[in-house]
Amino acid sequence: MENRQLRVGVIGCGAISDIYLKNMIGEFDNLEVVACAAAHVENAVKKAEQYKIRGCTVENLLADDTIDMVVILTPAPTHYELAKKALEAGKHVYTEKTMTIAPDTAAELIKLADEKGLYLGSAPDTFLGASWQTARKMIDEEKLGEITSFQISANRDLDFLASLFGFLRMPGGGICYDYGVYYLTTLVSLLGPVKRVAASVKNGKPVRMNVVPQSPEFGQEFSYPNESQVFAVVELENGVTGNFALNGDSVLADQAMFTIYGTKGILKLTDPNQFGGKNTFMANSYDFANQPAWEEIDNVFPYEENSRGIGPAEMADAILTGRKNRADKEMAYHVLDVIDAMMKSSDSGRFEEVNSTCERPLSLTEKL
Repeated sequence: MENRQLRVGVIGCGAISDIYLKNMIGEFDNLEVVACAAAHVENAVKKAEQYKIRGCTVENLLADDTIDMVVILTPAPTHYELAKKALEAGKHVYTEKTMTIAPDTAAELIKLADEKGLYLGSAPDTFLGASWQTARKMIDEEKLGEITSFQISANRDLDFLASLFGFLRMPGGGICYDYGVYYLTTLVSLLGPVKRVAASVKNGKPVRMNVVPQSPEFGQEFSYPNESQVFAVVELENGVTGNFALNGDSVLADQAMFTIYGTKGILKLTDPNQFGGKNTFMANSYDFANQPAWEEIDNVFPYEENSRGIGPAEMADAILTGRKNRADKEMAYHVLDVIDAMMKSSDSGRFEEVNSTCERPLSLTEKL
């Protein structure tokens, strides 16, 4: 990597900003975080004091000609307007997931970025973590043989989480947009883009009760207009088909199941909301008396810890070296398009084609 830095401004000073600021300031040498902004400037000033940077208004940050890249960490419904303003101000943009809450607005941003010659990236960047890049290596080296199917299943307790986090009640805060995006991004990064989907989407409880005792709204009802359950058949462009199931009307402890089946073995993956964790592999065998045990796979690549911020850092490296970034706008758009197709399929009762496509990102084998 060239010995250069991009000057970064962060918009959004909520809970997720701490891990981003910690990593972007302390872990990635190609980023120089100089400012943070928020809708309520007092929140930005407080956060800025903590990280010894400048706190300011969003308008002030966007008007700063010395800032090269804007990292947006606000709720999904705000992404479109903020990203559009940042691109119009001539800045590269990286945004938390999803890029926007609808494919049409995401397509607008992609067109604008292309017209301006600017980079646009989007979370999640967890697929760049150690366990996922190790799994990618096994797939690319055909350790699984021919991939024949996959199975994804995960749960959450949205009564608790939507009581705690108000953004989950906003558009784009449903379990597929906010949580399933990790699984779908990782799936595409490992096996390639999606061709079509058939889905059943439900909202288990449109009206929920706040169950967090520490909350001032404890015991009060609130509206939850988003999807809480999604069950889908997902067919990839390469012909591989699998199941995708999310249940937000379950218990709090996430039980991530992500399995890829091949002719040479089965690979059980860890939680795509994390960067690390151990994958396990069971090789094929025709010895029925001595069936092989599950083997824990050691991660052979960096970024096992919570490395949120690697997406902006990897994009900065791409900008400085003149290549395509891995958490790129095309893959982010495609995953959003897949989710949108699931919503349409549930309404239509039939398979829906996914009109977009993308390239599998290059594997990441070294520290930035």
